[in-house]
Amino acid sequence: MMRKTTSFLIFLLIFWWSSAACGKVYIDINSPGFQKFPVAIPEFKNLGKAGAEDNLSAWFADQLSRSLKITGFFNIISKDAFLENQAGAGITAGEIDFSDWSGIGSDFLVKGGFSYDGKKLAVEFRLFDTIEGKLIAGKKYWGKPEEKKAMVLKFADEILIALTGGTGVFDTKIAFAGRKDNSSEIYTINFDGSDPVKITAYNSLTLLPHWSPDGSEISFTSYKDGNPDCYITNPASGKTKKISSFRGLNLPSSWSSDGRKILLVLSKDGNENIYIKHLDSGKLQRLTNDRAIDVSPAWSPDGRKIAFVSNRSGSPQIFIMDSEGKNIRRLTFEGSYNSSPCWSPDGTRIAYEGSSNGRFQIFSIGENGDNLLQLTFKAGGGESPSWSPDGRYLVFSSKRGGRERIYVINSNGLNPRVLPGIRGVKSFKSPSWSQHLNLY
Repeated sequence: MMRKTTSFLIFLLIFWWSSAACGKVYIDINSPGFQKFPVAIPEFKNLGKAGAEDNLSAWFADQLSRSLKITGFFNIISKDAFLENQAGAGITAGEIDFSDWSGIGSDFLVKGGFSYDGKKLAVEFRLFDTIEGKLIAGKKYWGKPEEKKAMVLKFADEILIALTGGTGVFDTKIAFAGRKDNSSEIYTINFDGSDPVKITAYNSLTLLPHWSPDGSEISFTSYKDGNPDCYITNPASGKTKKISSFRGLNLPSSWSSDGRKILLVLSKDGNENIYIKHLDSGKLQRLTNDRAIDVSPAWSPDGRKIAFVSNRSGSPQIFIMDSEGKNIRRLTFEGSYNSSPCWSPDGTRIAYEGSSNGRFQIFSIGENGDNLLQLTFKAGGGESPSWSPDGRYLVFSSKRGGRERIYVINSNGLNPRVLPGIRGVKSFKSPSWSQHLNLY
């Protein structure tokens, strides 16, 4: 697993559920009628000596607000609506007039405080239900000042657990290919759009990144040696190895759940076919042997099935076969061109790009071919979807506004947001979402 990047100590100050909220998920976020959680986050109180660190009062509130907002599940109440005087306001239930908060439409309230002794920063977070006037969850963290963002993300996860029953994806990254002029390189970026990192520097066409299951490696194709060969790199160490260099295409796709195998598309025998590369032994196992073009294979989470794209029926459509290449069945029948399948983490749905009115859009479909949903409709469309590890989001590339960028949407198609650009990078393609990386 990727090494944790922070060293702050976490101490459980308060973490209990009221009898009314015990074991309860307040709202089903996947429900068609889901309404965002209204939450107020006033400035944090300086619990120590006044001084240079007073600017943290606003920083903690603003950072937590931004972190919750990008999940798509929260409506952050504007500070202009606050009735309580933030200066000197208490952070315990007995010091809070909850009617001041419920009266402005806030069902939930985050209160916090901090102290800094010149060496260590201590921060308290508390989540309240303003309707019942009860504490839902609370934590206290100690660490270095530079670890304050990690503390915020930790508590943002606690809020998601308390209100939705599941953690967030703040400790994940998205890999993608970024093009500059006539070359492209592999980059990674955090879920919240921070900390972009350039992984390769080959000054060549480098494409199609795919994370390994433990997040320690990324596979990709590069023309750096003249042929489109397949590589695996470890971003932490920088070590890279070539795993396939047959004449013609060597295109990586998804990894097996144990990280010991990877699906490849090779054209070494003429047309494109699907193979399994056994990374331990180097053995190559051919799965398809058809006159058609078979590409874009994706393993199901349980490893028993593989979705792929084939034109064996005339136009490119998505098919499913078992892990040995047998029992092939067609999945998609709507649309003239469907490609880039990707399984949801629970194995019940497959996202893909499909042609609609002359441009590609993002769709998802049940693994048995039922419940087809179109998730994007905007001009510029969407291509190359990839699921978040919790199944709540999809990332994809889109040419909205004429420039190809990386977008994230909720799995129901709502709450689109674009990831920040990178200086000098003109277009972004083929995003791949990591598993949880223990970044904090």
